[in-house]
Amino acid sequence: MSNCRTKQSSKTRSYYVRCQNSFEQTLDGENGGNRKLKILIAGGGIGGLVLALAAKHKGFEVQVFEKDLSAVRGEGQHRGPIQLVSSALAVLEAIDENVAKQIKEAGCVTGNRTTGYTDGLSGEWFTKFDLSSPAVSRGLPITQVICRMELQDILVNAVGLDIVRNNSEVVDFIEEPSKVTVILEDERQYHGDVLVGADGIWSKVRTKLFGRREAKYSNYTCYSGITKFVPPYIDSVGCRVFLGLNQYFAALDIGNGNMQWFAFHKQPPMSTDPPGGKKKLLEEKFGKWCDEVVAIIQETPEPMILQRDIYDRDMIYSWGIGRVALLGDAAHPLQPNLGQGGCMAIEDCYQLIHELDQVPNTGSDAQISDAICLALRQYAKKRIRRVGVVHAATRMASKMLAMYQPYTQFKTGPLAHLSSLQITYPAFRMGRAFLQYLLPKFMTWMIAGHGLSLKSQREREREAKQT
Repeated sequence: MSNCRTKQSSKTRSYYVRCQNSFEQTLDGENGGNRKLKILIAGGGIGGLVLALAAKHKGFEVQVFEKDLSAVRGEGQHRGPIQLVSSALAVLEAIDENVAKQIKEAGCVTGNRTTGYTDGLSGEWFTKFDLSSPAVSRGLPITQVICRMELQDILVNAVGLDIVRNNSEVVDFIEEPSKVTVILEDERQYHGDVLVGADGIWSKVRTKLFGRREAKYSNYTCYSGITKFVPPYIDSVGCRVFLGLNQYFAALDIGNGNMQWFAFHKQPPMSTDPPGGKKKLLEEKFGKWCDEVVAIIQETPEPMILQRDIYDRDMIYSWGIGRVALLGDAAHPLQPNLGQGGCMAIEDCYQLIHELDQVPNTGSDAQISDAICLALRQYAKKRIRRVGVVHAATRMASKMLAMYQPYTQFKTGPLAHLSSLQITYPAFRMGRAFLQYLLPKFMTWMIAGHGLSLKSQREREREAKQT
């Protein structure tokens, strides 16, 4: 029998459970001495696995706790491939060149082709931007997409199945002066020096740290699918986003003759499918759009069309307390319209491990504890500005994309007879000029300006020749 006591922590505004039983597990030996830190990671998604890989390469002891790896794979299938921009690929190269090589071989390069926004009805380009030149000029890998399940398999194999504990959901933790203890759903306990919550937008670690705060519905749901479709421009265009009022449609090449698409539509949360199914709904909503959008929807079988509501959280400026820190969507959920959620999480991993690597191996418990807390604060401090800009950009992009309206509409009133005329909306030209000037600069900063102390491939090759 377990002897359990429940106690409320005023510091974190959460409950924790102390259990003394034969189920208790440990990862650590005696405190003090010359040893590396032990890092516990809640969440076995992309962020958690990349963090574990980075920690392993620095010699840390590390353990990943995941509720259900098969569910992560299922989620990957639902959410489709993940985009890895140049900055994220550069981080992966810096962590493990062999793993980065496997990822690049398994992915489909899209950044060497045109990317941009087009009018949903006519299919005419609204604005374009170049993802290749900024990367090539800096010696960085080019943006690509890769199947989430394939990426996860590469990372799990690199990290090791002995490090990734499946069927192990972290539901609580206890922080003490010399350690932090995670408590799993089945009451097993594991001790370490640091706990990192990489458990996504619905993070339980975040809830225990800062209390329960409801996520905000973005007002949009996302329908997605993968279909065998090869548009005629496949060799010159990697990704196109088709714009319309209160809805937009993205289509990107994912290799092997497949296209991945996302249809964002403004509707109430938790809406049920119409009697005719998702495909019929999309054909009604996008049926008058350009030929490519219509064809992609028509070519997608009904069972391949999936739907999920898009939720968001406000940016927070404290990513942890004491020995506990947050990472990726647990710290800063991003809307998916710029494809930056996974990329920002990967950048987080590098910075977090870099800071923890500065913690001394020797010293008293108090000295090491202070150093750990400082390292976690430094990690958040160095990441918040960049992530905050991207977070704000994704929200702005969501609003701007949905407000797309090239022509003034006179549906009622004395000017209703002008409804058939294409009169340019007054703010349209100004908005277009603004985006054509600002968007390429922002994309360059986002894909190449990771703000981390990384050596590009070009710099590494130059150093290799000198030696």
